[in-house]
Amino acid sequence: MESEANQLENSINKKDPVLSLSNLTYIYPNKKTALDNISFDVFPGEKIAIVGPNGAGKTTLFLHLNYTFKSKGHIKVAGKDISEYKNADRVKEIGIMFADPDNQLFMPTVFDDVAFGPLNLGLSEDETKKRVEEAMAMTGIADLRDRVPHHLSFGQKKKVVLASIVALRPKILVLDEPTANLDPKSKRDVLAIIDKLNKEGITTIVATHDVNLLSELADRVIVLNERIIETGTPREIFSNIKLLQENNLEAPEVFKLFQLLSCIGFDCEELPLNFEESVDEILKQIESGEGHIHLHSHEETHEHIHQLKKNYGNGKH
Repeated sequence: MESEANQLENSINKKDPVLSLSNLTYIYPNKKTALDNISFDVFPGEKIAIVGPNGAGKTTLFLHLNYTFKSKGHIKVAGKDISEYKNADRVKEIGIMFADPDNQLFMPTVFDDVAFGPLNLGLSEDETKKRVEEAMAMTGIADLRDRVPHHLSFGQKKKVVLASIVALRPKILVLDEPTANLDPKSKRDVLAIIDKLNKEGITTIVATHDVNLLSELADRVIVLNERIIETGTPREIFSNIKLLQENNLEAPEVFKLFQLLSCIGFDCEELPLNFEESVDEILKQIESGEGHIHLHSHEETHEHIHQLKKNYGNGKH
C-alpha cells in the first residue's frame, strides 16, 4: 500500500512549484551557520509547516523570502529568481507575517494599516477601499477600523497584520508562529482564517512550535535544524521518536494519549493527531464494539507504558 508521503509526493509532482529553494546557505557575521544548503519546492495550494528547535533557522529562512536577507543559493518564485522582482511585484507573490505584529504595524488607524500595501501598489482609492473592506471582513476586524493598532490586544494586532497581507492578495502566505501567545478563541480564529485562505487557493507556509495544531496547519512537514533533517506528513514525523528526540520536538498530546491507550488494548489503524480525529476514532470503536470499548492489561503492558514515558522524557531511568 502506498505511504502517505508517496501519495503526497505523487500528487504535488504533477504541478510546477510556486516556490523553489536551492542550496540556500546563510552564515551570520559571528560565523554561526543559520541555514546549511537548504533545498525544497512548494507547490500550489499546499499547506506546509516548518518545525524545529529554537535557533533552527526558521525566521532566518523567512527573511530570505521577503529579500531582507540575501545569501548563497537561489530562491525562485513562480519560476523567476527572487532577485529579479521589484518590491511591489514580490509582495503580490509572497506575503509574510512575522511573530511580533508590532514590527509590522505603523499607521495611525487599523484601516490605514490595511490600506498601506494596496495604495503603495498604485491601486486606486476605490480598489484599495474594496480590498481593505474584504480583508477586514475575512479576518473579523471590521469593527476595529478606526482604532489605533498599538492600543489593540496581541491577538487583534495579529489579525490586523494578517488583513494587511490579505489585502495584497498574495499567492503564497508565510506565517511565523501565527498562534503564539494567543488565547484559545484567538487561536481558533487565526486557524480558521488560514484554512479559509488555503481553501481559496493560497499556498500556506507556517513555522510553529505548537505541535497540537500542526495537523490542522499542514499536509507536509519540513523539520529544519540549520539543514533539512526530514520531510513527511505530520503523522510520519510524529511517529519518528528518534527524530523528535534528536531535534527537541514534541508529539501532540492527543497522539501520545492514543499511544498510551494502545498499550491497554485500544488499537487504532492510525493514531489520531487532533481532537476531531480522536472523537471519530472513539465513536468508531464504540460502534464496532457493540456500544463498548474493551481495555485490558497484559504481561507486557507496564513495560510498554514505561518505554512510552521514556520516549517522551518522562520515564525513570
